[in-house]
Amino acid sequence: MNIVIIVINRTIKLLGALTKGLSYIFHFFFPKMRFTIPKQSDALIKSSKETKIPKIIWQTNYTNKVALPIYINYLFNRILSPDFEYRYMGHEDRDVFIDTYAPQSVKEAFHRLTDGAAQADLWRIFILNYYGGVYMDFDAHAILPLSVMIKPDDSELFLLNKEHFTNYFIASSKNNPILQKTLDLIVDNIEKRKIDQGVYHLTGPVVLNNAIGDTVVNHRYYRVTCNQGSFTNEHFQYIDKPRGKWTHAKKEDLLKDDK
Repeated sequence: MNIVIIVINRTIKLLGALTKGLSYIFHFFFPKMRFTIPKQSDALIKSSKETKIPKIIWQTNYTNKVALPIYINYLFNRILSPDFEYRYMGHEDRDVFIDTYAPQSVKEAFHRLTDGAAQADLWRIFILNYYGGVYMDFDAHAILPLSVMIKPDDSELFLLNKEHFTNYFIASSKNNPILQKTLDLIVDNIEKRKIDQGVYHLTGPVVLNNAIGDTVVNHRYYRVTCNQGSFTNEHFQYIDKPRGKWTHAKKEDLLKDDK
């Protein structure tokens, strides 16, 4: 079965490479053209099946006015998992949500972060623990329908890459102890100003892995679950915000000095 999925994965990558190539041509002729990703979209197909993990795809970005390949990536996920609803939160939406629902320590930690990706790291953990659902990075896509990979009785599904668990895809029911521990560690890192190793260690995958530790969690390998960058790349994702990716953030500027 895994061989079949890997073939599907390779096919998607080829389709994605074609998409990127054609998108360079498209945006050469239409450099200002952008496509709007909705903030909320109902499931295309209603499902009556009970599941522990809510059928919601969560995503965030600095804008929902996007280049063509980002929009195609969004459409691919929607078509592949039509029984999931879709919810997008931009920068201001995240601020409002955290201010409305988060405890004071999380609010203060969140608002000390200056980098959008670091804020998104904290937000994704909080919102999955609060509501439940499936989080995917803006440039990520599922390889099979989410309902095929996530079983009705699953309360979590983490993604394992070649080295460790990653946070660009997380599926969980609400009130997950691993996510709560991750959130607590992120807040502690921010309060103790642990910025020496950048976003990856401050709020990113390293924190999730520290929270998981030796705990046995339900997981799948990334090559048969979810990939990044097949349809898009840094140029297209940050087409209106050059050098906006978290890798360009200076570690000394990651946190505000005042709480």
